[in-house]
Amino acid sequence: MFYQKSGKVSKAAARADMDEKTARKYIESRTLPSETKVGRQWRTHSDIFADVWPEIESFLVQPGRLQAKTIFEWLQRTYPGKYQPGALRTLQRRLKQWRATSGPAKDVMFPQKHHAGRLCASDFTRMSKLNVTIGGRSFAHMLFHFVLTYSNWETATICFSESFESLSEGLQNALWELGGVPHAHRTDQLSSAVHQELGGRQSFTDRYKGLMAHYGLAPEKIRAGQAHENGDSEKSHDLLKNAVDQELMLRGSRDFACREDYDQFLRMIIARRNSSRRERIAEDVDGLAPLPARRMESATTVRVRVRTSAAIRVMKNDYSVPSRLIGEIVEVRLGAESLSVSYAGTVIESHIPRLHGEGGHRINYRHVIESLVRKPGAFAEYQWQDDLFPTSRFRMAYDLLQTSHGSHAVKEYLLILELAAMENEMAVDEALRVLLDAARPFDSYVVAALVRANTCPQKPRDVCVDAVDLSSYDALFEYAA
Repeated sequence: MFYQKSGKVSKAAARADMDEKTARKYIESRTLPSETKVGRQWRTHSDIFADVWPEIESFLVQPGRLQAKTIFEWLQRTYPGKYQPGALRTLQRRLKQWRATSGPAKDVMFPQKHHAGRLCASDFTRMSKLNVTIGGRSFAHMLFHFVLTYSNWETATICFSESFESLSEGLQNALWELGGVPHAHRTDQLSSAVHQELGGRQSFTDRYKGLMAHYGLAPEKIRAGQAHENGDSEKSHDLLKNAVDQELMLRGSRDFACREDYDQFLRMIIARRNSSRRERIAEDVDGLAPLPARRMESATTVRVRVRTSAAIRVMKNDYSVPSRLIGEIVEVRLGAESLSVSYAGTVIESHIPRLHGEGGHRINYRHVIESLVRKPGAFAEYQWQDDLFPTSRFRMAYDLLQTSHGSHAVKEYLLILELAAMENEMAVDEALRVLLDAARPFDSYVVAALVRANTCPQKPRDVCVDAVDLSSYDALFEYAA
């Protein structure tokens, strides 16, 4: 260009910051510099794998995908001293080239069209790697993550297992926050939504179909092992967890005073992410169907018999109940995070934290202490003995009693535990603290005297709530109609 303006090669070369001879060569050839380059089509080193390539290729055509390192180690064993470690990188390049030119075809991902208001996807994702703590204690939790595939509007509910109750609560929270119902809901092979039939067939569970029918959602599931079919949800997991991790680093602390603070923190992040999707969210909302008149009950109700151990087994976990219910059938209302026990229409125990997984136990010492005091010999090998130490001080007191009282230690400890059940657990714990700090021997009489000598807070009062007259609600519904 400079040469066409000035007609002088020297000036054009100087303006282009190029040697005059090089400039003259390009001008005379009438080609751009990039057009004069010729790709190398020859090898600069001999192929050290040429002799054994047919053997290597026989491995590559077999089902599966052998790694280059595995094949290289086989070559070193088969031909000792011929292949040095530095040749591994050469083999990796050769295998990569072979797979790209002669290897088997790869799975093709077909981008799908998304329609406003049609499809929502959800899944559970674990948050343990973020190391969030509540009050200094590790908070091992999950999120039920819900996404609209058209606008990528998302929301999440904290949960602790992939149970149907968590699925139901999370999905309903999302729909009521959204204010409408999409046409279909897609999930993966969750055991809470899909069960295996004879012959390897899969179908939706009755409870999940009932939930879908209540909201008018068409259930969809992906194929087993094909997580990419729920890609919108899977990718959103990573993006959301990365956003939470980044905000935690900016915050400078991963500890929260309470669960509510952490939940608000998550809500703030999700709201910020949704704010950039407003236009497509509006299109999604226009395509939603209306919500039903009310939510569906998320809790599951089961009837179980109380065993002779004063415990009930629910979802393969054990919970204690008052021993007077032994042999009776009780009704258990199982929620996502807690359960309650009723007998003859009366709530016996409520807000019992739910155990997740299998083989767990939650034994309230107040339910069994009366029998244990009468039969102290059962304590030593009691399979749920760990649950009979309400705090670490009770455990320390038991260990100290074993040292000072020998064979009578169990009886003395059970009397102390009975005192906690009858009087006040906090007051007994405080008395044990004083005695342990004093580092002197004690027994149940000393603990009782110390508890009764101090002013103890009153026990929580049972609150009785009268039954609600539902006829007034019927009148409201009639008026609204």
